[in-house]
Amino acid sequence: MRAIVQTSVGGPEVLTLADRPDPIPNKGEVLVRVHAAGINPVDTAVRSGAYPLLGQPPFTVGWDISGVVEKVGPDTNDFAVGDEVFGMPRFPKEAAAYAELVASPARDLVRKPYNIDHLHAGALPLAGLTAWQALVGAGRIASGQRVLIQAAAGGVGHLAVQIAKARGAHVVATTSSSKLDFVRNLGADEVIDYAATDFSAALSDMDIVLEPIGGENAERSLKTLKAGGVLVSLLGISDEAKAEARARNIRHEHISVVPDQTGLSELAKLIEAGKLDVQLARTFPLEEAGAAHSFLAGKPAGKIVLTI
Repeated sequence: MRAIVQTSVGGPEVLTLADRPDPIPNKGEVLVRVHAAGINPVDTAVRSGAYPLLGQPPFTVGWDISGVVEKVGPDTNDFAVGDEVFGMPRFPKEAAAYAELVASPARDLVRKPYNIDHLHAGALPLAGLTAWQALVGAGRIASGQRVLIQAAAGGVGHLAVQIAKARGAHVVATTSSSKLDFVRNLGADEVIDYAATDFSAALSDMDIVLEPIGGENAERSLKTLKAGGVLVSLLGISDEAKAEARARNIRHEHISVVPDQTGLSELAKLIEAGKLDVQLARTFPLEEAGAAHSFLAGKPAGKIVLTI
């Protein structure tokens, strides 16, 4: 099979196309012929060495896949050859998703929604599960709540806006001036240009804040929450911010996404019900994985996907 590999950490140029042995599915696994592999910021952080999640190279980055089951491993009854599936195998261990074939635990996959193609399904798992686990799992979102989604045009953010709306929340979103209409079209009730307006001064009485940026932005986010509210952060917060949260009876949840078959199934239901739309910024062929990583650095609206 063809796969993207790297033998050193560094810039996008370290991603190279190579021939590798076809993986063999073990007990409880299936072999998926990948049609699309989503790209996420964690991929670029691991590639560069900024986040040594996989240790030292050689390795292949990537976790999002959508494709067709080609082989079924021993004692695996969840899927049959020919089933269309998508998921986020093995995270935070190596899944080697930038490849023509991926061996995945069956429990990390679900059937692809019937009404979207592999490109859109391949863009969904990691970002979609992050948003789902943040809002539904950690945030315990409920109908009628006021929810602030920050970086709302990004991979996680644009899905979180739609998930929050589907759960009946009043959604306030922050983004840059060039992406205001993009976020409005996702269904956000209020959209704030973070460069023109201080959201921490403009907002109050929020029930939940989804905060993916960290640092000073997380501390400002606390100011918008009411007593009893929830700050869900993807990058963690300072000790000072934790102390402030405790003093104000604000619950802080720091999450890191994990494979979740139930969550994937719920996302698929939203897709099939027309309540969740995965937005693609651009696609690249497998051999241009480096160019795709460079494009992601520009913070496009929506997701980037490798076509295989």
